[in-house]
Amino acid sequence: MTGPLRLGVNIDHVATVRNARGGALPDPVRAALLAIESGADGITAHLREDRRHIRDADIERLKAEISKPLNFEMAATDEMVAMARRIKPHAACLVPEKREERTTEGGLDIVGGRDHLKPFIDALRGEGVRVSLFVEADRQVLDMAAELNAPVVELHTGSWCEAVAHGHEAAAARELRRLSEGAAYGASLGLEMHAGHGLDFATAETLAAVPDFAEFNIGHFLIGEAIFTGLPAAIWTMRAAMERGRNPAG
Repeated sequence: MTGPLRLGVNIDHVATVRNARGGALPDPVRAALLAIESGADGITAHLREDRRHIRDADIERLKAEISKPLNFEMAATDEMVAMARRIKPHAACLVPEKREERTTEGGLDIVGGRDHLKPFIDALRGEGVRVSLFVEADRQVLDMAAELNAPVVELHTGSWCEAVAHGHEAAAARELRRLSEGAAYGASLGLEMHAGHGLDFATAETLAAVPDFAEFNIGHFLIGEAIFTGLPAAIWTMRAAMERGRNPAG
């Protein structure tokens, strides 16, 4: 039997729906509280530069009101580090961010961006914030994460999930192998391995069989599924899928 696998629920797109009308509803903090009540191990929220979904007040309320860890996704900028230092979330996940993108399109370039990132990582660690880096499953990248003293990396699973969704079997097999080998290598460096982006019930169940992953962070799919089944049912079904993948013998 392998170790437990945590589920972090990203509530960004509850805020996306709210912002479409410009009012207060649906409330992403209410969604976070319901997610925790339904079995989420933590809550993830990404405060973007353009505030397209989560807003500053949402982050403040999440830190004040939820009983589980807050994973604050953020770009490596002075503005966002100042927010993290003030709010002091459990974790800060540094992600690449381009204003024109619809969603995060790949891992953070921590090799080429080492000198830019190091002061931000050091500042966050100095505040007692657990730093996570959203990266690709590449050995050179993982070596750099360890060098930068980031205790956690989250592997970008989007390329694999896209290959699965489009029936590209060879590419899917190649990407899954890359993720599995990356997770094992990162764990051997002492990094805690997380995964996220594009995961659904089926891909989460498959990836849960990789023993080196400690946490999945899933948002868009769960919020979309909640439209049809409700958020608690979506989370229960996801947790069941992850458990089947992690412990197939029951």
